[in-house]
Amino acid sequence: MLGAPRFRHVSLAAAAAALALVLSACGGEDRPGGSGPAASASLDREADLSKQRLTVSNWDGYLPEDLPARFQSAVGPSVTVAKHTTNEEIVAKLTASADSGIDVAFVSGQYAQALAAQGLLEPIHHDLVPHLANLDPPAARLAHDKGNVYSVPYTWGTTGLCYRKDLVGDTPDSWNDLLKPRPAVKKKITMLKTERWLFLPAQKALGYSVNTTDEQQLARVKELLLTAKKGLLAYDDTTFGDRLKSGETALAEAWDGWCPTDDERIGFVVPKEGSDLWTDTMVVLKSSKNKEAAHAFINYVLDAKVHSWVASNIFYKVPNDAAMAEIDPALLKKYPALAMTPEQLVRGESVVDLGDASTAYTRIVTEVTAG
Repeated sequence: MLGAPRFRHVSLAAAAAALALVLSACGGEDRPGGSGPAASASLDREADLSKQRLTVSNWDGYLPEDLPARFQSAVGPSVTVAKHTTNEEIVAKLTASADSGIDVAFVSGQYAQALAAQGLLEPIHHDLVPHLANLDPPAARLAHDKGNVYSVPYTWGTTGLCYRKDLVGDTPDSWNDLLKPRPAVKKKITMLKTERWLFLPAQKALGYSVNTTDEQQLARVKELLLTAKKGLLAYDDTTFGDRLKSGETALAEAWDGWCPTDDERIGFVVPKEGSDLWTDTMVVLKSSKNKEAAHAFINYVLDAKVHSWVASNIFYKVPNDAAMAEIDPALLKKYPALAMTPEQLVRGESVVDLGDASTAYTRIVTEVTAG
């Protein structure tokens, strides 16, 4: 099932604007990994969780449908799952009022970073989430939140080249195979349109950071993207897999879990110049009146058998060694990207919040994709 993640990776521009509106109310610009705002008073470890009621906002299909019932049966609190389609949508909701009514939200890492910077998140009380011990050690060193101060990783992955083995000739191994394609594959190529990921191939091909804000570097990235546009069939965040299967395209920039390698004709590779490391996270809202239950929910999700559902059903890796050990080996053969080790993943560069500098990305993407 791949319905939810397709809209995960979206611009921070609108979210940044919404966050700016509440800056004066929330105060402080400490970022995760720094000194950060002072933690709230300790929560009540003896709280009667059966009296708490949770509202969790997540992408559609990103949790098992029966998880709320199982969680209530095992732990006590009832759970209502609200759905959002983009990071921007949930951030707008969380910043629209002092109390959004959301207890736990699923957001991508850089959005968790932005929300924490504005004082909207409850620090994670590690003593209430013992299953944090299941997380792979690198998951506590992610750039958007070192030490899991405000967020708990749920899924992680990378971006690479998804290709038809029978149509590309030699196996692609460089972002330049996408940006400066051979004549045989011109106009049979797609790139992601979401701004940070549209930039990614050119940034890595030029040896730049995925988080660069240097004006000269961004100008060179824009120039390369305009050149690459001449060889593209389309910018496509959602249907590139179907296009590869039909043969309409031969090569696509793709998020790992979205490359349909269950089709034996299709392969996935991370280019030699390197790529990103994206993360989706769980956060607790400071406005939540059910913080103990919220922590219990996150702890339940991190149980190996619960967390393994993600990799088995939406084909995204989870930063949970015990959960990954539950995966059927046959599935790893169909989706070899699932078998990437944490050590391989963290070679990718974490995408972080760029604040006001993200407006430069939005402007360039608009200019590149116009017409």
